[in-house]
Amino acid sequence: MTTILHIDSSILGGYSVSRALSADIVAKELALHPGAQVIRRDLVADAALHLSDAHLAVFQGGDVTSPALGQDIAVGAAYIDDLFAADIIVIGAPMYNFSVPSQLKGWIDRVCVAGRTFQYGATGPEGLLPKGKKVFIASTRGGIYTGDSPAAGLEHQESYLQGVLGFIGLTDVTVIRAEGLNLGDEPKAAAVARAKAQIAALAA
Repeated sequence: MTTILHIDSSILGGYSVSRALSADIVAKELALHPGAQVIRRDLVADAALHLSDAHLAVFQGGDVTSPALGQDIAVGAAYIDDLFAADIIVIGAPMYNFSVPSQLKGWIDRVCVAGRTFQYGATGPEGLLPKGKKVFIASTRGGIYTGDSPAAGLEHQESYLQGVLGFIGLTDVTVIRAEGLNLGDEPKAAAVARAKAQIAALAA
């Protein structure tokens, strides 16, 4: 059975374009893979704690100092289990201040764990997630950061996320992008329509 991991990180709830696009991608993948199981992670509604010195102490063999910390470490471990279980990973990733939301960065900090999702070998870092997993990023941003845009050098959202995913072994990444969303109603509608057309064209 195919397993789809659906992650959202936008704080805008029902007003979020990235959430709408990630939902559309999941719906398309469910149509392509009937009977697939969906693991849902809303990093705003149910976020893990940010990485701290207390977490690192436990990772290095120290004691769990409180029930809350133990519970949160279990959540982080479950995030990693999600990645190993999933065949398809869908990430809603809006741009906030030229990068990803802190909620998504918090998830990244909990899944990039030496010995679990990557290791250092003789030739450098190696991703430990099994090959063959597909990742779809629903990327949204208010301005234009592609092509010869003067703002292209400020883009640390898609490039960062693709770099991190590749670091842990997730290299088959497709970006579904809607940008220029704050440039007026017509540019927004056109950008969303292009993204939706890209989703509709996805094939198994």
